[in-house]
Amino acid sequence: MQELHDAPLAPLTTFRLGGPATRLVTATTDAEVVAALREADDTGTPLLLIGGGSNLVIGDKGFEGTALVIATKGFALDGTRLELAAGEVWTDAVARTVEAGLAGVECLAGIPGSAGATPIQNVGAYGQEVSSTITEVIAYDRRTRMTVTIPNADCAFSYRHSRFKADPERFVVLRVRFELEDADGLSGPLKYAETARTLGVDPGERVALDAARDTVLKLRAGKGMVLDPEDHDTWSAGSFFTNPILTEAEFAAFRARVSERLGPDAEPPAYPAGEGRTKTSAAWLIDKAGFTKGYGTGPARISTKHTLALTNRGGATTEDLLALAREVVAGVRDAFGITLVNEPVTVGVSLSEGPEPPQ
Repeated sequence: MQELHDAPLAPLTTFRLGGPATRLVTATTDAEVVAALREADDTGTPLLLIGGGSNLVIGDKGFEGTALVIATKGFALDGTRLELAAGEVWTDAVARTVEAGLAGVECLAGIPGSAGATPIQNVGAYGQEVSSTITEVIAYDRRTRMTVTIPNADCAFSYRHSRFKADPERFVVLRVRFELEDADGLSGPLKYAETARTLGVDPGERVALDAARDTVLKLRAGKGMVLDPEDHDTWSAGSFFTNPILTEAEFAAFRARVSERLGPDAEPPAYPAGEGRTKTSAAWLIDKAGFTKGYGTGPARISTKHTLALTNRGGATTEDLLALAREVVAGVRDAFGITLVNEPVTVGVSLSEGPEPPQ
């Protein structure tokens, strides 16, 4: 294992923000990951896990403890069964499944980060979620100090959530297993209207796998959601806020606020979310609350391509970013009575309370 001290963390995140870690360890095998975890647990050392760094907001003071970079490699394909090591670059793995003619994750192309993070967030985009193809997650259980295999049914997947996210101190993902589909070179049925429309087909139809992947990549790039070091719109964590899911009463109150603010003919985006709940669009809320593309005057601003992405224009601090995020949250709450929730994980800071107290 590689070990560094007083190591900068900002270069390991897509935001390029955050102070140093007391100690930085890079693990390239499952055994090294487990050894680092056991050492931290045995000594009571605070531990920060880093994969692709695409979902992290690290405080300017950094992290007092051990930051563990999971850099494991492994892509094993057996028929339609795929096993990925946690450190595999996700978008590269998607490309290889498309090249192999297998459907199931093609619309998740271009999402930054590592394979091990996908079950934690139940990563999804353009009508697909990893929960629909994951069969098992192999993880180290810090409570029992054993490596365990957790079947899909026990992962408690929901919208951008899982048991791993609900109990982040317990499980560390080592490998993820998927069951993909051999549809003779065709994609899965397209569920996202924008993707189908761009491809000139109806929702529910299938297209060539590479056409689906390429279309998603173009759509994401147009929104600044494909990493490009030269494009500050991609110095972000992608979607900074999750789409709110509302009860019937909450949605009725929301519609009333929309009518009051935007006129009686205005209708907010609404998508069924099960059990009498409705999902609406965080990007729509942000825009209609007055935070348009490119909003901001400092080094942290809303993306010029997509209102859901907060970006570092260069030279920003984490507090610059959080000040912008808090302004957006307050503005949306005042306008529509909905409190947005951040999607990235915060380390040493809190969106609602500023710097966290020392642990």
